[in-house]
This record gives sequence, C-alpha cells and structure tokens, in this order.
Amino acid sequence: MSDNKCKLYLISPPKFELDEFAHDLKDAFKGGEVAAFQLRMKNKDMTTGQLIAPPDEDDVRRAIEVLKPICKENDCVFILNDNPRLAAETGCDGVHLGEDDMSVKEARGIVGNNMVIGASCYASKDLAFMAAEQGADYVAFGAFYETQTKTPKGRPTPEIIEFWSNFTNLPCVAIGGIKTNNALPLVKAGADFIAVVTGVWGHEKGIQQAVKEFNELFV
Repeated sequence: MSDNKCKLYLISPPKFELDEFAHDLKDAFKGGEVAAFQLRMKNKDMTTGQLIAPPDEDDVRRAIEVLKPICKENDCVFILNDNPRLAAETGCDGVHLGEDDMSVKEARGIVGNNMVIGASCYASKDLAFMAAEQGADYVAFGAFYETQTKTPKGRPTPEIIEFWSNFTNLPCVAIGGIKTNNALPLVKAGADFIAVVTGVWGHEKGIQQAVKEFNELFV
C-alpha cells in the first residue's frame, strides 16, 4: 500500500448526506492523488457530543455501494472502519481497527490474507509493535494536533514517526488535526501517509484545492 513517497489518506466525515458526499469525493480526486479512503461513519451521543457506535449497518452498506466504485475508478484503496466482517462481505480493500476493536490477529482470521489491515496506535510504540507482530499492514499514530472529529487517546510528536520509519519497514500513517499548513513536519519525519478529515472536507478554498496542496507537500 505504500512506496517511498508520502501520500494522502482521506477519511470520511463521521456523518454526511450520501449523495452530496459522493460528489465531494469525486471532487477530491480531481485535485490529485488520493492513495486510500476510509469510510468512518459514526453516530453522536446527544448528551456528551462524543462519537459513539456506527450507524445502522444498512446505511454503511449503502455508503459502501456508492463510494467504493468511485475509489476503484481512481485507483484508491477503500478501507472500512471498525467492522472486519462487513468489510469482507462487501469486498472492501481493507479494514481499520481501533484499540477497542478486535485484535489484528482476530480480524485477519475474518478477512483473510489479501485484505489490508490498519491499526490505530495513538502515541504508543508498544501498540504499534504488537499490531506489527500480529500482521498489520500499517499502523497509525495520532492525534498530532487538535481535532474536532474525535477525542484523542494520545498526543504523539513527530519523533514517533521518525523512530518508526527509521527502525521498521511497516508503513505508518499520521493522523489528527492535520492541515496543509501543519503537515510538513510529519512528512519530513517520514510518514508514509497523511490522514485527513476536516483538512480536506472543510478546507476554506475547497476540496479540490486542499488535495492539490497536500500533494504539493509530498513532492
């Protein structure tokens, strides 16, 4: 899923109107290369405002049906958040696991050997090495900056990216509040992918321009 050049890894907003977002996703690809896209749908607890369990599975299936072909047309890896079983059933390219999800080893037993598995490791080298030992295809560190999409479980510095890229060959993803004006230290530290939510979908100059600017950082 990676070569030596840093690439853009887009993540969906937690909630969206499907037809409108399908248009936004197509717009993103017009701005430049997007190596991977993660469908990460969440409901919000109306009391706390925190993101909780995924929405109705039928809604997720419908989103996969609409968005996956758009990614395929653009040679973009389509990754589903949290649900290895559904990822396998719907023919996704990969699944991403958080600390509270099943282990990489358990997920591999469900999705088989040909599907990409990524694991959130927050600010923990131990979690990253554990995921690697269990066969993860990439690990994700973050949140590096303030983010509105979730409550961070860790706040690493770019040094963890530098450490990982120097001592392992397993690709790593930097995530969390990343925008075009703060991504460069993570690119220089050796991140294989920069994962972005608001930094693209909420960019003041538009989605296309955001993707273009990120790709200009990766040259």
